[in-house]
Amino acid sequence: MDVSFVKTPEIQQLLDRAAGVNESGGNPRLKGIVRDLTQSVMELIVKHDISESEFWLAMKYLADSAGEIGLIVPGTGIEHFLDLYMDAKDAEAGLTGGTPRTIEGPLYVAGAPLVEGNVNLSTDPDEGCQVLHMTGTITGPDGEAVQGAIVHVWHANSKGWYSHFDPTAEQTPFNNRRRIKLGSDARYAFHSKQPSGYSVPPQGATDQLMQALGRHGNRPAHVHFFIEAPGYRTLTTQINFGDDPFAADDFAFGTREGLLPMPSRQGDSAYIQFDFQLQRAHDAGDEGFSSRARAEATPAADNV
Repeated sequence: MDVSFVKTPEIQQLLDRAAGVNESGGNPRLKGIVRDLTQSVMELIVKHDISESEFWLAMKYLADSAGEIGLIVPGTGIEHFLDLYMDAKDAEAGLTGGTPRTIEGPLYVAGAPLVEGNVNLSTDPDEGCQVLHMTGTITGPDGEAVQGAIVHVWHANSKGWYSHFDPTAEQTPFNNRRRIKLGSDARYAFHSKQPSGYSVPPQGATDQLMQALGRHGNRPAHVHFFIEAPGYRTLTTQINFGDDPFAADDFAFGTREGLLPMPSRQGDSAYIQFDFQLQRAHDAGDEGFSSRARAEATPAADNV
């Protein structure tokens, strides 16, 4: 059957009623979104001749996979698409330059200690891995040192686990998580036990989907950043390690040109020098974070 079936008067009336198009109450924008989304689902059902059983199996998958939605969204490319869409809107508005944005991922935790200086991110011992040393400068679009910057940084340990999400419960709170308050030179420096790459939970909802698509669920070693400063757009980004075997094949599509430094490895240390460039804020909303739901924990003691 052709998808034109969805265009018949009976189906179009159903869509209008389901989305409340002719009702006086409700949110007009939401009505339009719900109507288009529902029509798209109907067209997919017809185009791929999806059976009733297949449809309800999909609904069961969605219900069962709620706990991994933060992995499924990047794994299906949707989170990367949002970055590409925001880039395109910036270009259309004449806003170019700056360090590329990339996916946030689901593992940020608010409340990390606010510290200064050359910061040690790793509270816990982590034997058998190199010490990562990372330094750089935060500048604005004209090369100016950004004043009042705070760098949020977080990453996994050498086993691929993040504190607060570690199923072994062996990490202390905020291990490998800090907020770094920068001085007038806008330079940051930290050292930590180098993270490793990791895979999605074996046999979990994301892994099941990746296997069904013939894909893997691996991420390269990486370090996440939020960078905020008065008068500048808050940057959400991450760097992937250029020598990781999955650097160019990240299941979450987080690798972007300009975010793939090659560590200099010397004995038990690895060194990365990486500068960030911020765009100027055009309104107060640019200086804030998106309204994405994020984990929170009891704030640790600051050291500033």
